[in-house]
Amino acid sequence: MVLIGFMGTGKSVIGRRLAAATGRRFVDTDQRIEQRAGKSVAAIFRDEGEARFREMESEVVEALAREEGCVIATGGGMALRPDQIAKLGGIRVALTATPEVILERTQRRRHARPLLSGQDPSDQIHRLMAERAPYYQLADLSVDTSRMSVDETVRLIQMRINALEAG
Repeated sequence: MVLIGFMGTGKSVIGRRLAAATGRRFVDTDQRIEQRAGKSVAAIFRDEGEARFREMESEVVEALAREEGCVIATGGGMALRPDQIAKLGGIRVALTATPEVILERTQRRRHARPLLSGQDPSDQIHRLMAERAPYYQLADLSVDTSRMSVDETVRLIQMRINALEAG
């Protein structure tokens, strides 16, 4: 199972809970990149640029493509690379939220969000969401996390995946 979506939609927190609920292992691609690089995603963007970050992301995807039984939370921009998402296999779940909710959620850790630094975050969120929307629509199912708790979201995802698998 692969979670895609914009930053602040809950991929990591929902992914952890979903993995626990389904008896699977949880993997966060950004955390794997940080472990390999020995620095944060923000530091990679700052020191080495987005192109190098995307190379590291591809390396992590190649390694994860050989693993099974995982709930994988991808970085927000990975959906722009459908070939990478396809390598991960499994059911693709797009998590969404309104721009207002995303702004509220990302403001707490704005320094860790390289694509929101240095510009009006609200305008940047709207622009990036519009650019990425067609890619998020490629998912097998979509769940809006704006008004649901983590547990409600996990239950809804499980219910919708069961319906997909049934038929």
